[in-house]
Amino acid sequence: MKKIVFLPLVLFVCISYGQMKTYDLPKDVKKILFLGNSITYAGHYVNYLEAYFILKYPERKIEFINLGLPSETVSGLSEENHADGRFERPKLQDRLKKTIKAIKPDLIFSCYGINDGIYLPFDEKIFSKYKEGINWLDSKVKKEGIELVHITPTIYDKDGGEAYANVMDIYSDWLMSNVYTKYWNVIDIHTPLKQKIADNRFYNPYYKFALDGVHPNKEGHWLIANQILIALGELQRLDNSDKSCFDTFKNGFEVLELVERKQVIVKDAWLTYIGHKRPDMKLGTSLNKAETDNKVIEAQIQLLLE
Repeated sequence: MKKIVFLPLVLFVCISYGQMKTYDLPKDVKKILFLGNSITYAGHYVNYLEAYFILKYPERKIEFINLGLPSETVSGLSEENHADGRFERPKLQDRLKKTIKAIKPDLIFSCYGINDGIYLPFDEKIFSKYKEGINWLDSKVKKEGIELVHITPTIYDKDGGEAYANVMDIYSDWLMSNVYTKYWNVIDIHTPLKQKIADNRFYNPYYKFALDGVHPNKEGHWLIANQILIALGELQRLDNSDKSCFDTFKNGFEVLELVERKQVIVKDAWLTYIGHKRPDMKLGTSLNKAETDNKVIEAQIQLLLE
């Protein structure tokens, strides 16, 4: 019995640390842009990443800018009657150029896929549109002289949704294959997340990573951030909960809370300024006011670091 209990834990550790060093964050990076859909827009994994780097590397002064957009795809597709027919899914192609021009990032992290199969069983034509969109994104970003790190799709975990879960497996595997065929920078969160869910369900058959099967809860976002940090070679203070990480830093959770406040201001201000085709979004404040508000928050963070 002990061997059976131990096996899932061993598998998760092996898979997690097997992905641990896929990308070295350049020392001269000052501004990182995150692109993606509603999971990125929710932003908890971005908040965890920024707070971690502030606490561990306060001298680096890296700016983390989250410009995820709910419902967005790179495939350019939208399922029939999306959002009850109110609007089609926005596509990254409509805002990438203006976003890069406005932000001028040194590095971009991109996470797409969960919307791109438009929640249908595997279809070769839909898959081709996803690949076409990812290739377009990679080409456009690198043409601007900006480094790009692709993140594999998260998992689909809706009851009865095995067919679409399989689609995400295929999309993730294809993205990872480009590490070897095109020498892309790709971080795999999909595989370890699947294993983590399997481990949890060994003990609790009702465990949920995302209540709706798509949008991870905060624990899920920590698991995403954890895998990204492991892939960046950040092995200290990492575990399966944010508490076990941020409790090891002085004022760790206080810094995280301030980062969360700052990120809400930044993402809505930039999205409003740059523009997009997604209705029902929160109207952000002006960039000038956002900058003023952020200076106050950054001063509070600095006091906590001293």
